[in-house]
This record gives sequence, structure tokens and C-alpha cells, in this order.
Amino acid sequence: MNLSALLIQQFTDVFRLGLLAALIYTTWRTRPQTGVLLPLLAGIVFVAVIIPTTMPVPGAPQWLAIATGLAVNTVIAGVFWLAWQAIIKAKS
Repeated sequence: MNLSALLIQQFTDVFRLGLLAALIYTTWRTRPQTGVLLPLLAGIVFVAVIIPTTMPVPGAPQWLAIATGLAVNTVIAGVFWLAWQAIIKAKS
């Protein structure tokens, strides 16, 4: 599997999108107790590692799937965080 196919697969993975959306929601709800940056980074790394280790991508080395997962998760989490901020601002 080439790099572009791996990136497209990860960007369109519904399971990954759901986990990251839940991460943003949970991070927002628990921010007074735990802060924002550390739980968000830990969640991004967790999702990037857990998906390729439990559901290996055929034809791609595991280290590559994890590395691209980190990049993809960071982009998706950033988009979700900005969307969440826009929603909260629109409500108030």
C-alpha cells in the first residue's frame, strides 16, 4: 500500500473519526480538572497506536501506519476542535 492510499484510508476511517470526536468532547468536558493539551495529545497518540495494532493495514508496515496516524489524527483533532469552538461561540 502506498502512502497516499494509507492517508486516504485513515482520513476516511469512521472508527477513527468517532474516537477523535469523542476525544474532543471529553477533553472539553474535563478541561477544568485535567487541562486541555496533555489529554488531547495523549488521546491523539492513543488512537494513532491502537488502531494499527488491533486492525493491521495489509501491505503497510506498522510503524508507517502509526506515524501517518499521528499526522492524520492531529489534523482531524484540529478541525474538530475548531468546529467545537465555533459551535460554542455560536451558542453564546
